Amino acid sequence: MKQIVIIGAGPAGLTAAYELLRDQSGEYAVTVLEETDRIGGISQTVRWHGNRMDIGGHRFFSKDQRVTEWWDKMMPRQGAPSIDDIKLNRQKPLAAGGPDPEKTDRVMLVRQRVSRIYYKHKFFDYPISMKMETIKNMGFTTTMKAGFSYLGASVRKLPETSLENFYINRFGKKLYSMFFEGYTEKLWGRHPREIDASWGAQRVKGLSILAVLKDMLSKFSKKEPKKVETSLIGEFYYPKFGPGQLWETVADQVKALGGEIRMNAKVSEIRTDGVGKVLSVVLENGEEITGDCFLSSMPLKDLVSGMNDVPEDIAAIAKGLPYRDFVTVGLLVKKLNLKNETEIRTLGNIVPDCWIYVQDTGVKLGRIQIFNNWSPYMVQDPEHTVWIGLEYFCNEGDRFWNLSEQACVRGAIKELIKMGVISSEEDVLDSHREQIKKAYPAYFDTYEQIDKLTAYLDRFGNLSCIGRNGQHRYNNMDHSMATAFEAVDNIRSGKTDKSNIWNVNTEQEYHEEKSK
Repeated sequence: MKQIVIIGAGPAGLTAAYELLRDQSGEYAVTVLEETDRIGGISQTVRWHGNRMDIGGHRFFSKDQRVTEWWDKMMPRQGAPSIDDIKLNRQKPLAAGGPDPEKTDRVMLVRQRVSRIYYKHKFFDYPISMKMETIKNMGFTTTMKAGFSYLGASVRKLPETSLENFYINRFGKKLYSMFFEGYTEKLWGRHPREIDASWGAQRVKGLSILAVLKDMLSKFSKKEPKKVETSLIGEFYYPKFGPGQLWETVADQVKALGGEIRMNAKVSEIRTDGVGKVLSVVLENGEEITGDCFLSSMPLKDLVSGMNDVPEDIAAIAKGLPYRDFVTVGLLVKKLNLKNETEIRTLGNIVPDCWIYVQDTGVKLGRIQIFNNWSPYMVQDPEHTVWIGLEYFCNEGDRFWNLSEQACVRGAIKELIKMGVISSEEDVLDSHREQIKKAYPAYFDTYEQIDKLTAYLDRFGNLSCIGRNGQHRYNNMDHSMATAFEAVDNIRSGKTDKSNIWNVNTEQEYHEEKSK
């Protein structure tokens, strides 16, 4: 029996564990080591006083059929309406014979995607759409400037040597300065001119004003486009109690199949023969765990720093890999001071957004989640209260990260009042803060040398790097799962070439397009 050690109980680690055990052949003994006391990594769901928080927001949509079918097996799509659809008489596509979310919990809901930008106390579509409401909100003069700026960028393309030029080429300088420049700097803590264009190439590949116009024209003409950009997708799936519910379900399946999941088991050392094989891992408490194959979803920086006999240049690359850390402040409020002027009906007539992007550089807040709209079951009383998540991007150890929870919450409330999202502190009924380390692997500093680092790691035939932080790649959840599929396929076939794992989410086509 082969001993498989998996570092991390997030989407990649749990997918790999389940895939190795699902046929119940007894060929593999699987041990999953999770540093924290929670399942799901950044796809966890946090429970707080009867309400639930999704860390970062996770839409379940993928062009990968294997991933989609895997989700359907773990959590079938709803076959009856959810509580908000019942009360509002909203129609949703239902799966024949699917579970009823009012009677069972293991169910995936069909949700409407609404994400908008909140800029100067007005809403704009995300991505920007050229319609009368947009023109009205921007004003005629600004709209004309944006239009001529886009035309100018279409004629005179800038060399894509930075993320700034990448955005300008696709949206024009005016829209870039309004909707991308400040937000990007909030997210990464660097100005877009200091960030390599490869970030944009991976996250917004194919998305531009031209793509938006094509999407609008296809809707107007009733003709469906051949492909739909991820940011234009109208519906997505979502577990009844958030993404963490899915991964808790998977963890239960892994245990039922004989796998071991050890919580609060932080790996501090990776022992190798110095040539081409990992021998064991050592936990923070000093316990050593041996294995035949190792799958790591821990941050590359931490993985390499824990290995013995690493060459100085490789160690320096790993040490220099940058990350952006993440803070979510959950606030339970009586109401939002935002008027629902859409045609979408909601419980309490709140705005229908899942996410609201905050482009205002006068506040540190980057994004607002409205959990009521992700799933009404995330909120204890969705008809009379609104449960929101305020998302901040920072660096571990900086001033914002080191704020006390009370000071952080107080500052968040002040920003919401300043923006006009709530009226006063009296609107807030409850609060909770979550801090997530290394939420966003970043594409600058020593990242440009990452190929040299991955080539070194590939020398270890029984080590596979999977997942978002395991590959230092800004992957979505389905891509993290795909890396696990590839790694498991390699183990089963005895393949030691890791190129198939590293090649996940590097295709030329935008990584969340889906052919019609």
